[in-house]
Amino acid sequence: MGSADLSGVGDVLSGRSDVELLAAHVAGDERAFTTLVHRHHEHLWMTARRTSYTTEDAADALQEALLSAHRTAASFRADAAVRSWLHKIVVNACLDRIRRNRSRPTVPLPEGDSAELPDVRDQMSAVETSIEVHNALMELAPEQRAAVVAVDMEGYSVSDAARILGVPTGTVKSRCARGRLKLAGLLDFLREEGNR
Repeated sequence: MGSADLSGVGDVLSGRSDVELLAAHVAGDERAFTTLVHRHHEHLWMTARRTSYTTEDAADALQEALLSAHRTAASFRADAAVRSWLHKIVVNACLDRIRRNRSRPTVPLPEGDSAELPDVRDQMSAVETSIEVHNALMELAPEQRAAVVAVDMEGYSVSDAARILGVPTGTVKSRCARGRLKLAGLLDFLREEGNR
């Protein structure tokens, strides 16, 4: 259902909280889950994209995660935010897909036409840096990457990330520390280029 389809639903459903929307979905309201997904889609997509090796894997994992959330909504316990619950389902779907693939395809260049920008050299530098950072993230073990993405990129606290990822806080701290150390080594050349 596209955003245009939500226009008539907006007044009725958009004022509801995430928990209310999920409860309405479980009770049989066919539009409630669509409204909930629409509300959090950008965050969930970025989570899938940052956790996956490719855009295609991210899209597939996000679809699998949303189907899983749709089917298992009745099992949601209100001890966490709905957004955190969805985030955890997306991360787990991405990690499952990585485990299934067991291959490391090349990373495509980001889409976009840099010729439209006023200074192509600055844009190319930003694209190159973005690719290098993405490639370095892909060098991390999937569990380390998920922890680093949750804490350093998504801004979750260590305790929230631990709850989302389903591991103890010490494990999140350890995975983040090891991941950051590896990233620092992999991206050290960027600091050297910046000092030239």
